[in-house]
Amino acid sequence: MGQLKGMGCPVDPEAFHTPTPLGDMEMRNIVVKIPGTSPDTLLFLTHYDTKRLPDFVGADDGGSSTGLMIEFARLLCPRKNALTTWIAFLDGEEAFNVQWKDPDNTYGSRELAARMALSGDLARTKAVLLADMIGSKDLRIKRDTNSTSWLTDMVWSTASRLGYGDIFVSSETAVEDDHVPFLRRKAPAVDIIDLEIPYWHTPQDTLDKLSPRSLAVVGHVLIATVPQLEQKFARPGAAVRP
Repeated sequence: MGQLKGMGCPVDPEAFHTPTPLGDMEMRNIVVKIPGTSPDTLLFLTHYDTKRLPDFVGADDGGSSTGLMIEFARLLCPRKNALTTWIAFLDGEEAFNVQWKDPDNTYGSRELAARMALSGDLARTKAVLLADMIGSKDLRIKRDTNSTSWLTDMVWSTASRLGYGDIFVSSETAVEDDHVPFLRRKAPAVDIIDLEIPYWHTPQDTLDKLSPRSLAVVGHVLIATVPQLEQKFARPGAAVRP
């Protein structure tokens, strides 16, 4: 949080309590809220919690996407953006039990989606873009069939245009992740994730497994998608960055 504030980002730490299999626990979402010319909002997500396993580091899950979103904040916070931009660092994505089973997962995203629905911010949210596990040296991101089709098409076509078709591949899979609470509330959302990593949820998920190029590729695709979303949701008479 200190690093984000040091970049001049407006940071809102949102603490909440929730029941878990281990009892009532306090969690905290950290939300960067960057005002734009329009109140219409783009929401970027990552989770910063890690799995409660012995000797688990979580360099890829979710260190990789957290690092990416910190860099994303560095780029977007000082910029004049056409749309309001939120970057949320979510707590409680991981299940406390070994198995992923509702409601023991996505605590932070469910809390944020509920708060945004109550405040009216969710109604102004035009797209939700989630990154999770994007640092593998052999990165291969499949299209998530649970994600919103038009938003997935936009991200994947951007990746193809930039020459990353070997990473953002056309194969499909179905993913349950932090985007689902927003989909359930009718917000368009896409998940960018590589689930096919051999060290997933093991002590081998360490920094040496990550590739700077993979992080750069996903960051390049996301930052190149922003102007397209700004153009798509531009209000009449608004200037849009090319």
